[in-house]
Amino acid sequence: MILSWRISKEGFNPSSIELDGSRFLIANGYMGYRGTLEEFGKNELVACTVAGVYDRYDDKWRELVNVPNGLFVKVYYNNTLLSPMTFQDCAHIYGLDLKDAYYFRNTKFFVDKEKWIRIKTKRFASSTDYHLLCLEYSITANFDCEIEIETGIDCDIWEINGPHFKEMTFQNLDGIYVTHLITNEGKNLVVAETADHLVNFIDEECLRLYVRKSKVKLARDKEFKFYKYMCVTHSLEFENSFDEAIKRIIEAKNLGFDSLFEKHRSKWQERWSICDISIDGDEKATLALRFSMYHLLSIAPYHSEKLSIPARGLSGQMYKGAIFWDTEIFMLPFFSYTLPDVARNIVMYRVHTLDGARRKAKEYGYEGAFYAWESQETGDDACSLFNVTDVITQRPIRTYFRDKQIHISGDVVYGFFTYYNATGDFSIFLEGAAEAVFECAKFYYSYAYYKPLKDRFEILDVTGPDEYHERINNNAYTNRIAKFTFEKAIWLYDILKEKYPNILQEIDSKTCIFQYIEKIKETEQKIFLQKPNEEGIIEQFDGYLKLEDIEVEKLKEKMLHPYEYLGGGNGLATQTQVIKQADVVVLLNLFESEYEKEILKANWEYYNRRTEHGSTLSYSMYGLLAAKLGKLKDAYEYFLKTALIDLEGNYKQYVGNLYIGGTHPAANGGAWMAAVFGFGGIRSEETKVEIEPHLPTHWKSLKFNLTIHGNLFEFEISNNKILIKSTRLKDSKYKTYRIVANKREFIHKIGQLLEINLKGE
Repeated sequence: MILSWRISKEGFNPSSIELDGSRFLIANGYMGYRGTLEEFGKNELVACTVAGVYDRYDDKWRELVNVPNGLFVKVYYNNTLLSPMTFQDCAHIYGLDLKDAYYFRNTKFFVDKEKWIRIKTKRFASSTDYHLLCLEYSITANFDCEIEIETGIDCDIWEINGPHFKEMTFQNLDGIYVTHLITNEGKNLVVAETADHLVNFIDEECLRLYVRKSKVKLARDKEFKFYKYMCVTHSLEFENSFDEAIKRIIEAKNLGFDSLFEKHRSKWQERWSICDISIDGDEKATLALRFSMYHLLSIAPYHSEKLSIPARGLSGQMYKGAIFWDTEIFMLPFFSYTLPDVARNIVMYRVHTLDGARRKAKEYGYEGAFYAWESQETGDDACSLFNVTDVITQRPIRTYFRDKQIHISGDVVYGFFTYYNATGDFSIFLEGAAEAVFECAKFYYSYAYYKPLKDRFEILDVTGPDEYHERINNNAYTNRIAKFTFEKAIWLYDILKEKYPNILQEIDSKTCIFQYIEKIKETEQKIFLQKPNEEGIIEQFDGYLKLEDIEVEKLKEKMLHPYEYLGGGNGLATQTQVIKQADVVVLLNLFESEYEKEILKANWEYYNRRTEHGSTLSYSMYGLLAAKLGKLKDAYEYFLKTALIDLEGNYKQYVGNLYIGGTHPAANGGAWMAAVFGFGGIRSEETKVEIEPHLPTHWKSLKFNLTIHGNLFEFEISNNKILIKSTRLKDSKYKTYRIVANKREFIHKIGQLLEINLKGE
């Protein structure tokens, strides 16, 4: 069942447990709790994943930790567990309320033809105290009966590369059950849980399960309700995480579920008042966008600028809980133009991890900062050299994600300027971002190869966004993002030299930028960029157009296994023009203004036919560019594929034998960009906002808000007109903006209503 703010499912299918766990995730940026039933355990992939807390066990991959489940509840009737997994005759509804950000379930178990017992639950990850998960649990029967309730902390944890806790101890402090955990790397975590309104309980301690059991008599049609509060703290945040957990869980119990939920709900109303998008004429698209934004808002690092957003959000340990280029290129625009404080935390994470990027550059023999392909809390690279296993031979495949995807440093720089363009907040550069930009420019200078015969710099032996083609030369995207980094380093140097000479002097003491700036200027001028050929095609890399030109489906017919990896040294796609995901098309979206529309169109059509879309990143980039080109049928198709990825589960779960399930926040961000920048046609730069809408024909109007340089703009776009309302916020810098729409320019004063007729004067 799909409503404008609610997603629910009826019935129960065990095969959907994995997808539902991701789809119905609740999270608050500090931790994420998968959308599983309260009686489920590790076999059903229950997980509470804590942001920023990583651990390695033996020689396995280092990853985020999952903590014991303090919301665990089992209910028995006549020694039979009441669960859709074990009880065939039941009516089951469960899902998410997006507006108020809570998970719900309603399950009626028919214990015989006329008798039933119903379980209803509601749970949320608090948006006002990020350490709290709260559960309301209700049981009703239509006959007098006795049940047994088992609840506590389930310490049998689902882990991909664990076990991550070398020590686990338990305490019962007057009804508060506490699990104290120590990771293999020595980090301390505390999970505290309490449940009220449970009577006649019998305490029981096991090695893996710390529970209380309660026998409860249910009176006919009389609801029995209790509440559970789960608190997670850790030593990376608190000197005494144990006492902090106890204090917070007592406060939660004293405040009560309803009060906590009202505060949580109020915070989400505040977020939606800024972020919501509505489409008149397309309820499915509205719901898909709200679902996408819900997941982005759930996993944002509100509380810390030392955290960012992992590739699978907080839906589990997939991809090692690492931060990729996904965050800067696909997610950051949403936050920069809606919640700039969160965006600032995201970009400052890259400042805090600069030393890790320096260490990586030094490891490979380069200068400056080579940002991690898979970044964790220190910025050191978690990516292994053998990231994929051949499903046919079962041998590990040497991949070059870690050492050759050098575009990541330029992506980080691009992220700094995405934020700066949206907010005008130059302070990030004074607080470390300028230093990071200079170090990235130094890295590209040291990586580039000067070719005297052609008097140009080339970038050789890299892997571009495509990934199927490794160790290639002069990848169009990589070379352009490197040039962008040089351009911005020069721009920053000039500003700091003029306005902040003392800060520049301090930065030089760490970067030696005075010695490098002239070299950077020369490289920026002479770096080789792939130019369109006679047909207007930008060659993805040197020699790409000479590879075998084969249709994607014909190539895939040659696969011997459904999870076979197509890239790498011996992959089927390697010697063909079939690519994994958008590459040149990413370039054209990021640097659209540098190309004529005919060039954009020619490349979209050429690469679209040759792209496998083996990554969920790909659809949004093709949809975004298609919207800009007015290819509305294609744009809408790709937009829906992006926005519905997690709703419908249309994604790869394995690459080789590597599990890559979970949520897809980059696709969520891509859906927002496709709607606002694509269909809405928004371009923003300081005091100038350009609007060139391309609404799908069945959309009557598109409504959204943007925060630009401290001013809140409300846009309502239809095929006939554009309405713009604006409000000056506390950090606003400008009172007027130039609005360019329908090839006309308007001066818009903050606080006034601007109406632009798109059908003439």
